[in-house]
Amino acid sequence: MARWAPVVIRIVLGIAFVAHGAQKIFGLWGGLGFSGTIDAFGKQGMPAVMTILVMIGEFFGGLGVLVGCLTRLAAFGPAIVMVGAMLLVHAQNGFFMNWFNAPGLGHGIECNLAYFAMAVSLMMTGAGPLSVDAVRGGGTRRDRDLL
Repeated sequence: MARWAPVVIRIVLGIAFVAHGAQKIFGLWGGLGFSGTIDAFGKQGMPAVMTILVMIGEFFGGLGVLVGCLTRLAAFGPAIVMVGAMLLVHAQNGFFMNWFNAPGLGHGIECNLAYFAMAVSLMMTGAGPLSVDAVRGGGTRRDRDLL
C-alpha cells in the first residue's frame, strides 16, 4: 500500500494547483484571469515577471503533478510557489488559517505548509503507479508492472 501514497498526494495536490492556476491564467472559477492577476499582484508589489512565474508554477506544475509527468521536477513549481506565499504573504498572519474569516485578518502559513510538504514528498518519492512517469519507465519496476 505504501507505493500508492504518492498517487493520493499527487492527485490532491495536482487538482488544487491546476484549479488555482486556472483561476489566475484563464479566469475560471471566479479567478481574475491573466491580466487581472498581474494587476492584482502588482498592487501588492509583485513584479509582472514573478506573477507569470507563479501562474506557470501553479498551473503547469500542478498539471505535471496531476498526471505524474516529470513529477519530481513538476512538484518543484508548487513547492517554490508555496515558499513564496508563506514568506511574502502569510507569515505576517502567523501559523493558523483565519478559520472564521474575521475581517482584517489574513490566513497564516498552515495550509501553504501542508501543500509545500506534499510537493516535497513527491520530489522525494516520484509519482508512483498510474502515472506518465511509470509508463515511460521513470517509476520503479513495481509501478510499471501495475500498468
